[in-house]
Amino acid sequence: MSKLKKERGGVIIIELVVAVLVGLAAGAGAGYVMRKSTAEKQIGSAEEEAKRIIKAAEDRGEAAKKEKLLEAKEDVHRLRQELDKETKDRRNDLQRQERRLVSKEENLDRKLESLEKKEEVLSAKEAKLDKSQAAIHEMHEKQKTELERISGLTTEEAKTMLMAEVEDELKHEKAMMIKEYEQQTKDEAEKKARNIISMAIQRCAADHVAETTVSVVALPNDEMKGRIIGREGRNIRALETMTGIELIIDDTPEAVILSGFDPVRREIARIALEKLITDGRIHPARIEEMVDKARREVDQRIKEAGEQATFDTGVHGLHPEMIKLLGRLRYRTSYGQNVLNHSVEVSHLAGVMAAELGVDVMMAKRAGLLHDIGKAVDHEVEGPHVTIGADLAKKYRENKEIINAIAAHHGDEEPLTVEAVLVAAADAVSAARPGARRESLESYMKRLTRLEEIAESFTGVERCFAIQAGREIRVMVKPDKVDDVAAVGLAHDIVKKIEAELEYPGQIKATVIRETRVVDYAK
Repeated sequence: MSKLKKERGGVIIIELVVAVLVGLAAGAGAGYVMRKSTAEKQIGSAEEEAKRIIKAAEDRGEAAKKEKLLEAKEDVHRLRQELDKETKDRRNDLQRQERRLVSKEENLDRKLESLEKKEEVLSAKEAKLDKSQAAIHEMHEKQKTELERISGLTTEEAKTMLMAEVEDELKHEKAMMIKEYEQQTKDEAEKKARNIISMAIQRCAADHVAETTVSVVALPNDEMKGRIIGREGRNIRALETMTGIELIIDDTPEAVILSGFDPVRREIARIALEKLITDGRIHPARIEEMVDKARREVDQRIKEAGEQATFDTGVHGLHPEMIKLLGRLRYRTSYGQNVLNHSVEVSHLAGVMAAELGVDVMMAKRAGLLHDIGKAVDHEVEGPHVTIGADLAKKYRENKEIINAIAAHHGDEEPLTVEAVLVAAADAVSAARPGARRESLESYMKRLTRLEEIAESFTGVERCFAIQAGREIRVMVKPDKVDDVAAVGLAHDIVKKIEAELEYPGQIKATVIRETRVVDYAK
């Protein structure tokens, strides 16, 4: 019984399982049918929406196309109207020009007819005039024949006799007038020249102080003298060696005297010493640094002096190098007269005289300012300063009148312009002022310059300075080219050449200095 129940239970379970499976299969089939139906509906609505969108786009494109066609037609219509208007305007212009040309042709025809009538009248008058001239000529020939018969002379003979008499009379009168005018011109020219020169001198009065060869530097106290001298004199030796200027430290209270013939070196030494005194640190390295600074400062002062000279004289447009050369003249003297001051004075004098004579004032002032420009480099270039100055003017493109004035102010060339003559006269007037120049100073400077040139002519010499008023020449040599043994021979050779080529009082000491420096840095 229990076995039968178990079998029935198993059958029921199987039936239940089969029923569940059949139900699941039926549900899946129904779901599939429903999803398929839903998808078909969505596809159909999407296709309808796509058709609607396509139709709307086609409608909008058609409208845009019609709108663009309408705009294009309007543009074509507008352009056609503008073209018609422009064509009409051009046609009207052409018609107006055509009417104007027709009117001009009619006027020309009328003028041509008038000219033809005038030409006919002139031809008739010319024929009458020819007949009248022929009658006059015939009458003139009859009169000439009658006069020749009465006088017994031909026309040529009478003309020759008359010209001879007139010529004799004119020669005498001409000689008398020439003589009278020559004397009158000489008297007036001399008087006028004196007035012009005196007026120029009066309007350009200038004080002249002869340049000296010493400068004085004030000290804050006498203890500073010992610091300037340094241990065993090393500071003063370093300063004299680097500047070429002699320092005189004597009993003069609170003052040091700098002595040297070269004003540039003396100015460098003065500025360097003043800077050292102000700084308080005085030793060879500091001295070298201050000398370099002083040299740069003097170079700047030279430039400023040249610019100031051009400003004072009103001369503009000079080459920058010419302005620097002018500034160098501040430290150049000629017979004790400062060359830059002399050049400015010559410029003013020449300008005043040019104004009185009515010639080119600016050319005269420019030539006067540049006439001694060669003296700025005459110690570096061979030849007289006149030739050097003319070459510099050519190099920096001054005009030929200025070059001639520079070359002719000492008579080396013939002056080609009035301005050149005035520059020579102004130069003579400036140099001839009482106290303006001193011969001994120039000779002294030439001797010291020659002394340095002799020393520099030897191979291996780096720098040299004439000091002690020319009683000593210090020569610094290049240590890599001159050794200790050669330095002895060099000193002897310099002394022998000085004895052969220079005239000097007393004796001259030649000192050859050979220095080797070794510098290293701790890092």
